[in-house]
Amino acid sequence: MAFSNKEASIVLGMVARGDKRHDIAAWYGENQARVAEVEQGQYGNLAAAPSDELPPRGAPGPKGRRLRGKVGKAIEALENKDAATALQILKDGLADFLKNET
Repeated sequence: MAFSNKEASIVLGMVARGDKRHDIAAWYGENQARVAEVEQGQYGNLAAAPSDELPPRGAPGPKGRRLRGKVGKAIEALENKDAATALQILKDGLADFLKNET
């Protein structure tokens, strides 16, 4: 798969931020060679995306597993007719997912 110019710009932003190359590749389901292609300029002279357009720092795998656990707890709360608790669990899960972790 090739990156779109927008994705390549985000990759450059993540590189500039100091993200690990394997974490960057994992966000896109790609290997590190695709990230290297972006770094080497194979997508042209693109500017790095600003920090507010970047995904959170860190590998998506652990973040996804934690979010999946929160979704399971939210479903359980909904099955128990506790929508307020379910909503809070989902909000907390999303906030955890969006944290920039090193």
